[in-house]
Amino acid sequence: MKAFLDTNVLVAVFYGDHPHHDASLSLFVRFAKRDVSCGAHSLVEVYAALTRMPGRQRISGEQAMLFVHNIRERLTVVGLTADEYAEALDRFAGLGVVGGAIYDGMLARCALKARAEKLFTWNARHFEQFGPEIARLLDTP
Repeated sequence: MKAFLDTNVLVAVFYGDHPHHDASLSLFVRFAKRDVSCGAHSLVEVYAALTRMPGRQRISGEQAMLFVHNIRERLTVVGLTADEYAEALDRFAGLGVVGGAIYDGMLARCALKARAEKLFTWNARHFEQFGPEIARLLDTP
C-alpha cells in the first residue's frame, strides 16, 4: 500500500506527550520510503508548527530542522509544479474551497500525484470537501 501523511500526523510524531503520538509514530515507521510520502509544503508546516508550539513544547529552528531532515530521510517528498498548482486552485475554487483550507487541498493533490492509496490525517473532515477522489483515500492512523 502507498500511504500519504498529512502534516498533523507528522507533528504528532515528534511529541511524545501528543495524544496522537503513538499511532502517528507507528505509521511513520511502518512503511519503506518508496511507499510513504508527504507534501513538500508539509516540511514548511512542520517547521512552523514545531517552532511556534505553546510554552515548553516550542523548539528552536535548529531542533525543528533535525525533525524535518528525519522526515526527508523516511518519506518521499512530493511537490507540485506551477501548472499543477494552477489546475488545483481552479478545481478547488470551483468546489467553493476558500481560505486556509486550500493548503490541505494542495496536500490532497500531492497525495494523488504520489498515487497514494491512503491519505492519513487526524482531520479527515478538512479533506472531504475536495471531492470523492480524495474522500475515498482518507483514513486515520
